[in-house]
Amino acid sequence: MIGFEVGARVATGSDPGAAATTGVGPAAAGPAGPAGTPVALLIADDDEVTRSGLRMLLAAQPGIVVVGEAADGVEAVEQARRLRPDVVLMDVRMPRCNGIEATRQLLADRAAPPKVVVITTFENDGYVTAALSAGASGFVLKRLPVRQIAEAVRVVAAGEAILFPAALRRMVAARPLGSAEALPKAALTGREEEVLRLMATGLSNPEIADSLTVSLETAKTHVGNVLTKLGAQNRTHAVVIAYESGLVVPGFAG
Repeated sequence: MIGFEVGARVATGSDPGAAATTGVGPAAAGPAGPAGTPVALLIADDDEVTRSGLRMLLAAQPGIVVVGEAADGVEAVEQARRLRPDVVLMDVRMPRCNGIEATRQLLADRAAPPKVVVITTFENDGYVTAALSAGASGFVLKRLPVRQIAEAVRVVAAGEAILFPAALRRMVAARPLGSAEALPKAALTGREEEVLRLMATGLSNPEIADSLTVSLETAKTHVGNVLTKLGAQNRTHAVVIAYESGLVVPGFAG
């Protein structure tokens, strides 16, 4: 898992535009997708200047091939079905069909859907939380350096997730999405709840294994069980549920 702690100094009242890299998972080390091939990327943004700029800059990054663009959510779904990208970089506020609904459609209608990375202007946007709950693998800010956006695309293509614990805390605290019943119904064991709390701090599977003094395979099994019981699309969605349910509260370390 990768955790660019976007706006790390917001909580202290200093520069909200600052961004610091807090951790890069092993999947981020390679220049391309999981099989060593370039990551096929679709960019969806209703602003033509932003979309064109992202295409030009990301196409110049190693390991990424931009295969198409979309100006709204309807086009994003159509283009994704036609071009079959590995990753969709998805704006959330778009006409006709927003990025939240487009994400739901993409993840529901294919056996091997693309990964979705939300790209947004503000990390406290409630729409982002909704997109994560719809199954997006994470989000990045438009103001980030292009190399960090490119790294996020490669990490997600390799099967990891992008998690921002502090930003998620702020978003969920500001705009809860009403899934508080998900955790009680999941009947997690005590160990699984512990694993979910560690996931909420941004820990990777190896770090969870070290923290619990268990094998990596055991940690992976616990994480898989948590995702299955919660009905979560991915780790990020599971963490959103953890905050909304009250298992992890805003201000929890991470």
